[in-house]
Amino acid sequence: MNSPKKDGDDDVPVKDPVKYGELVILGLPKRTAIYCSVLVSLSVSRYNGSLPSGDRGRRKSRFALYRRAKANGVKPSAVHILNTPQDSKAVHSRGQHSISFTLSRNQTVVVEYCHDNSTDMFQIGRSTESPIDFVVTDTSGGGTEGEDPSIAPSTISRFACRVVCERNPPYTARIYAAGFDSSKNIFLGEKATKWKNPDGHMDGLTTNGVLVMHPEGFPQEPRQGLWREISVCGDVYALRETRSGPSRGKLAEGESSALRDGSLVDLCGATLLWRTGEGLMRAPTLRHLEALRQELNASRPQCPVGLSTLAFPSLPRKRQPWVYLTCGHVHGRHDWGQRSQRVEDPGEGEGSTKRRECPLCRSVGPYVPLWLGSEPAVYVDAGAPTHAFVPCGHVCSERTAKYWAETPLPHGTHAFRPVCPFCSAALGTPGWIRLIFQGPID
Repeated sequence: MNSPKKDGDDDVPVKDPVKYGELVILGLPKRTAIYCSVLVSLSVSRYNGSLPSGDRGRRKSRFALYRRAKANGVKPSAVHILNTPQDSKAVHSRGQHSISFTLSRNQTVVVEYCHDNSTDMFQIGRSTESPIDFVVTDTSGGGTEGEDPSIAPSTISRFACRVVCERNPPYTARIYAAGFDSSKNIFLGEKATKWKNPDGHMDGLTTNGVLVMHPEGFPQEPRQGLWREISVCGDVYALRETRSGPSRGKLAEGESSALRDGSLVDLCGATLLWRTGEGLMRAPTLRHLEALRQELNASRPQCPVGLSTLAFPSLPRKRQPWVYLTCGHVHGRHDWGQRSQRVEDPGEGEGSTKRRECPLCRSVGPYVPLWLGSEPAVYVDAGAPTHAFVPCGHVCSERTAKYWAETPLPHGTHAFRPVCPFCSAALGTPGWIRLIFQGPID
């Protein structure tokens, strides 16, 4: 792995910097490694699905984007039509950012970019080279179902996308497919999907695409939007027939690449949640979630079988509440009602090797431990933790559970499915269960 970039004049945050927002990795799977360069200030999150070794050093699960001390944004300037490789080399030697569109062996269109002192640029991708601010690696491949994750290649591009933020209010952040490499170039080869727009400017798509979903009314009354694909120049298109299909979708007239509070960005192997600085000020905090945990424990819920008082620990422990996912009755861990039928679906919960019969209502189904969801950014309200995702058992508010259970995320080449935002477990139907606690007997 390359060494992280050293702090320079452009990298030192000013006193009381403007916070554009945060990018949060949804449902961080155990095989996904997240790194961040020292260029951007970081906020450490307590992901339920954090890496096995925890968030350490450059391995993070969320990233805060601050206004830089000096702008590093770029904008299109000159356009060159080149007919020989020598011409292309001459253009690239100037040290400017550029995007190269290879039309044939004998013709390349190079769009030069010049400095833009009104924007800041942040880059995201799998590469560990210095131009990338957020290194996101999905070692599970995120591709074909049934693929061996230990040998499947990553489907996240080395230079996947870039976020460009306006340095002045309202600090609009826009998403663009592809990022500039170490030679400050974005290269779309002869086989890449690219075209010339009616106004004459070139544009294109990356191999596996950058998909975006902008919700309406997030988080107060959130409603899912349509998944779209973002081009290299930031235009918005309907999805291709398959993730890496050769033909672009139809231009989505009137739609923008500007990120909203709650926007989702999918990189084909990792999905990022964008929270604006203003949205984060209204969102629950870790301190608020801790207060909800203490309030729930103060109600002294009891295990109907062992008659012991249940409590959600501040750290994962063996003694914690468990739930029957079929009915929602909450118990302590016990050996009641074990069935000999083995669970074939590994997604039915940690420790659930057998189906269980609830001693209160006799319903039969998975029996899993409950975990309080501890990533504030995914909450749509500050409600009490009354519901759990099925099959993983992560606990959150009712509105939060229902929103994410109704939000399909890209999966594979053309499928979509809802997942738990805390651990990425695929959700069933309806994907959540209301928890039924028994109060203290005394």
